[in-house]
Amino acid sequence: MNSNTLSYFRGSIIVTVIGLIAAYFIGYEYTANVSGALGVVFICAVLGVLEVSLSFDNAVVNASVLKKMTPLWRHRFLTWGILIAVFGMRILFPLLIVGIVAKLDPWNAIVLAASKPEEYASIMHTAHVPVAAYGGAFLLMVALKYFFDTRKDVHWISIIERPLSKLGKLEAIELAIAMLIIYLISINLKGDDTLTFLIAGVFGLITFILVDGVSSLLEGESEEMAGNDRPAITDAHKASAGMFLYLEVLDASFSFDGVVGAFAITNNLFIIAIGLGIGAMFVRSLTILLVEKGTLTQYLYLEHGAFYAIAALATIMFLNTFIHIPEVVTGLIGAAFIGFALLSSVRKNQKDSALGLAQ
Repeated sequence: MNSNTLSYFRGSIIVTVIGLIAAYFIGYEYTANVSGALGVVFICAVLGVLEVSLSFDNAVVNASVLKKMTPLWRHRFLTWGILIAVFGMRILFPLLIVGIVAKLDPWNAIVLAASKPEEYASIMHTAHVPVAAYGGAFLLMVALKYFFDTRKDVHWISIIERPLSKLGKLEAIELAIAMLIIYLISINLKGDDTLTFLIAGVFGLITFILVDGVSSLLEGESEEMAGNDRPAITDAHKASAGMFLYLEVLDASFSFDGVVGAFAITNNLFIIAIGLGIGAMFVRSLTILLVEKGTLTQYLYLEHGAFYAIAALATIMFLNTFIHIPEVVTGLIGAAFIGFALLSSVRKNQKDSALGLAQ
């Protein structure tokens, strides 16, 4: 990795060093010995790597949206966005879940996380069904909208993507399919989980419709005003604000399963926040690298692989309501789609280059 590429990760490296130092002191506070503290540091590092492996497809999709945004909103995605990702999703979200389930106020939820991590983790796991339904529904809509897009004229796996693109002419086909999948899963669950899954899944769909609608509205207004006296940069910022909102909800959906799954590695909220926060920072840096290096343009099918990975993640989140699928498996599946898409892109580039030379 050359120094120019390394510069994209400078902030992430600094956050990693600070985070691992903080992890050492937290570990020492809980274990009162150096080996225990070093063990906590190792756990944080593992969580960081796991987060990156689970979210590489997220970075690719983020980059596909981020390249349309103004430099100002790209910067805000790295600053405001990382605060939302780390403090909002890795700390406040678990506290909110525990507070709702256990009927605790935020302060007592923090006290419970610090003093009784096992009980805290147990409460988090009881909320896995609605979390998986909500996040899975949102991600499923993200993937389906991409594959049912009638304007999509570049296909990686044509036998699958070309027919789906044509089916996109049916109004709201992706919503109908998502609702059917959520219903079929819900009726195969037991007890209260049936209604819980159904309600959470519907709210996931509603969230996607609202966020995607607001984003499209802002983009549409921006295009309509492009010919008016209003400065073009103002319109671009307005459209970028809509994209920023979409990316933040998308990031949140990606992190749902990772946050809950992290409790299988450690029960300590603060260790989880540090580890996943480190990973989230690297994902942000990787996103900016993909945008500024023009990687998505250079490797044509990389974006396709990311959306296949998103569809797989949504499926796994749904399946996790029946059986536990290790986070490592989830990460490997996503990495496989990205890897094959990258390989296909390289082969296409070589083929195009050979044809160009022949002509």
